[in-house]
Amino acid sequence: MTQIYDKVALIGLGLIAGSMGLAMKKAGLAGTIVGHAKSEATRTTALQLGLVDTVCATAAEAVADADLVVLCVPVGAMNTVAAEIGPALKVGATVSDVGSVKARVIEMVQPHLPNTVHFVPAHPIAGTENSGPNAGFAELFMGKWTILTPVPNANEAATEQLRQLWAAMGAKVDVMEPERHDLVLSVTSHVPHLIAYTMVGVADDLERVTDKEVIEFSTGGFRDFTRIAASDPTMWRDVFLNNKEATLDILGRFTEELFDLQRAIRRGDGDQLFDHFTRTRAIRRGIVEAGHDTSADDFGRAPKKDD
Repeated sequence: MTQIYDKVALIGLGLIAGSMGLAMKKAGLAGTIVGHAKSEATRTTALQLGLVDTVCATAAEAVADADLVVLCVPVGAMNTVAAEIGPALKVGATVSDVGSVKARVIEMVQPHLPNTVHFVPAHPIAGTENSGPNAGFAELFMGKWTILTPVPNANEAATEQLRQLWAAMGAKVDVMEPERHDLVLSVTSHVPHLIAYTMVGVADDLERVTDKEVIEFSTGGFRDFTRIAASDPTMWRDVFLNNKEATLDILGRFTEELFDLQRAIRRGDGDQLFDHFTRTRAIRRGIVEAGHDTSADDFGRAPKKDD
């Protein structure tokens, strides 16, 4: 493929940044990839794994002369990092991010950026329960959505260039208003993660069921809850603290639905339960038809023969 940026700086070197580095290298999308992480150990690991070409001890040093800067740090750290890199940014550079929350990230980052750069926030809807530089792989974004949320009056050429980068890494790309993104993701990702953390916490707190029983007799439902709840605690803490309104809105609606189901079970209302499960089953079928999962009995998660 054709090189899209001469120099890319990745600030934060975890799963997403590492996967971006590997994907860009595999497709020849960047001339040079520079990385920065607070931890020297992380920087060393990223360099050894070939996620980046060089590493820098500070974020400001990493962004010098970069054509694209991608903030891959937890949402709660965006403000501090943006303040550090602002004065060091190259004129005409594009600044983006990979945060799961968009409106709040824009509020934190944009004030620190000079008018001479282009700000195009983004969110790759891809990931695993693993984190850190060792978790990255070049195919992470293949067939997954990346949402761009350009700020008002964003430079169209810079936005298109970033869209081309994500598409070249295998992603499907869409554009949304930041507030719309945060509401949609609260439904599809944020609240489901909160419910997963809660359910695993309930099992842990339930004294009448032992840890051994929970582990040994975990079937698909609870097993998948634990997979989701194994995600990076720092990232999810910051997501909920910085997407309060949308999360609380959807959580309130979830609570209402849960109360309705409680009443139906208490009354023995099988018709209501059947209708509810039929309606939600259709959503599941839509997800499978869209190619986001498999209809296999084990949901494609059975151990491989050589595992």
